[in-house]
Amino acid sequence: MTIPDEVAAQIAAGGKDLSRAALEALALEGYRSESLTEAEIRQMLGFETRTEVHAFLKEHSAWMHYTFEDAERDLAASRQVRTRMQAGPLPAPRRAG
Repeated sequence: MTIPDEVAAQIAAGGKDLSRAALEALALEGYRSESLTEAEIRQMLGFETRTEVHAFLKEHSAWMHYTFEDAERDLAASRQVRTRMQAGPLPAPRRAG
């Protein structure tokens, strides 16, 4: 299967390398269909951080997968932090010597 010259020219006119554009399209479809994880996309596209993956997904309107369980876990972590903050500052560490 080959890409028609007109389509390849249109992609290249946008300043994209054709092979990179194809790889990104594959990564996006894999993420949207939930067959690829963020970590796999990061490795596939050579990103160094999750933040780069998130920016890539956002740029292409591929919304992050965020489940109800994720929200519950984040809420529990937030409550723990709030409880610790309300308890006051931690004591300064002792220095030996």
